[in-house]
Amino acid sequence: MAHVAVTAIGADRPGIVARVSGVLVDHGGNLEDSAMTILGGHFAIMLVVEVPDGQDVGQLESVLAAEVAPLGLTVAVRPVSEPDPGGGEVADGSETGRSWSVSVHGADRPGIVHRVTRLLAGHQANIVDLSTRKVGAGDGSAYVLLLDVSLAPGTDADELGRELAGLAADLGVDVHLRPDDADVF
Repeated sequence: MAHVAVTAIGADRPGIVARVSGVLVDHGGNLEDSAMTILGGHFAIMLVVEVPDGQDVGQLESVLAAEVAPLGLTVAVRPVSEPDPGGGEVADGSETGRSWSVSVHGADRPGIVHRVTRLLAGHQANIVDLSTRKVGAGDGSAYVLLLDVSLAPGTDADELGRELAGLAADLGVDVHLRPDDADVF
């Protein structure tokens, strides 16, 4: 079996997931990994789908695009390399580490995501998941940034926490770093 990445985005409305997944199932696809969310009133989908060997990616994209056209979605289908069955390495071949969560809360301002992720990258933290939300309206609004990261073996979490605290003070936000002990997946 081969794998493809499927992306779709369009104005949010009921039935998007059913329509996209229906086309994929009809073509022998099996959703293996997915992220779907509403971003600024638009529904965004990212999928890794197992498809039968020999599946024509261009044809699958054409069929999917035609089927979801009434929903106003923009779609793309691209082949991807086979996932690591052990899940123990990141793309550069290094070993994955411990799971941690980072949360940032405070007044919205440009550069929060960049500065936090740059600091994490400096510690070789691999961002596994990231989401942001602006909560509230007007002067009472707040910005929330949530990250799931994998810290490389040997990373000094205490030092990272101190650097995040310094960054938080500079940005005027609250930052929390904690081990992610959730055993969901």
